Amino acid sequence: MAPAPTRGTFRFDKYMAVMAALRTSDYPVTEHAPPPMPRRWLEAVHCPDYVEQVFTASVPHEKERRIGFPVTPHIAQRVQHTNGGTWFAAQLARGHGYAANSAAGSHHALYDTGAGYCVFNDLAVAANRLIAEGEAQRILIVDLDVHQGDGTASLTAGREDIFTLSLHAEKNFPVRKANSSLDVPLPDGVDDDGYLEALDRQLPRVLDGFEPDLVLYQAGVDGHADDRLGRLSLSDEGLDRRDEFVIAAVRSRGLPVASSLGGGYGKDPRVIGARHARSMIACARANEGFSALPAA
Repeated sequence: MAPAPTRGTFRFDKYMAVMAALRTSDYPVTEHAPPPMPRRWLEAVHCPDYVEQVFTASVPHEKERRIGFPVTPHIAQRVQHTNGGTWFAAQLARGHGYAANSAAGSHHALYDTGAGYCVFNDLAVAANRLIAEGEAQRILIVDLDVHQGDGTASLTAGREDIFTLSLHAEKNFPVRKANSSLDVPLPDGVDDDGYLEALDRQLPRVLDGFEPDLVLYQAGVDGHADDRLGRLSLSDEGLDRRDEFVIAAVRSRGLPVASSLGGGYGKDPRVIGARHARSMIACARANEGFSALPAA
């Protein structure tokens, strides 16, 4: 947990609220401290000059404006660990079936700049490293944040070993969408049933057609009807159904899945933190119905 910057509108206190909600839940949680993502793996996806700017907390003001907050030395350290967290969650999922990163999901970060509260793109960085180190051959990134994963789509464009699936609100940020492997734009106000119908229509087909051996899941909760930056109308129960469906679809095919936090916005960080914690617990409960995977 890094001290929040003095400028910017992003509520960093939601991350502590997530951990508080997990620790006070009745669900048994095992916590792991992730290692920082090595610089060379960040530079394998992001521009080395931009990585240097982040590491030295010298990101130009125009890039900080695009990110939404200043990149302080504390933030620079934090994003190294949150990127390491998605990679580490994938390592744990390869044995347990499911594991979660309680941060990250930074799907707007681009090659030479951050954007939309995202500094480095942990999904693209983790996927690239897993494949390069031979721990996966084909990775599916399922992005169910209310905003399109434009950075992830851009950073993995043209790769045959990474497939990006994005279900998002068509009229929401970013204004200029990238091209995911498969984009499913949704109209404003889609409810639980409409969302699950779209997900059921696409995810099983992608899993069977692409045949990944690992799935990274961006489990944003900003599709909730009460979210400050969302345009969809999912309920708490609808998000539960979404998470349960994703885990069942992936795990029934014998595949591991690692989730990252993604978006969730509101005035009270405790409400948002509880919503993220509930999502992770829903995923974990769904995973209980499947056998552990052989140690990788």
